[in-house]
Amino acid sequence: MFKNIFTSILETVGLAVWVEIVTDSPHCTYYFGPFASESEAESAKLGFIEDLEAEGSKGLSVMVKRCKPEKLTIYDDSMDFKLDRFFAFSGQTLKSLN
Repeated sequence: MFKNIFTSILETVGLAVWVEIVTDSPHCTYYFGPFASESEAESAKLGFIEDLEAEGSKGLSVMVKRCKPEKLTIYDDSMDFKLDRFFAFSGQTLKSLN
């Protein structure tokens, strides 16, 4: 009980520890936590890595840090290939007919 209250206080003031995992495919940033200490986060991070790899995520970069994430999952769709456009041979971008 005390641990949960303490972690809640740390989270409120931005001092909680989180596991941040950035993936290349899909282009996402995931935050797991909050944790009261770096050692607690370090102990838990392998499970998060295994879960994301099992879901097919590739190119994982993992960091344990103190932060206060606004969102727990951030999807970067700017890196996705846009299927509604294609390139003409002249280098111009044309709208598809769909």
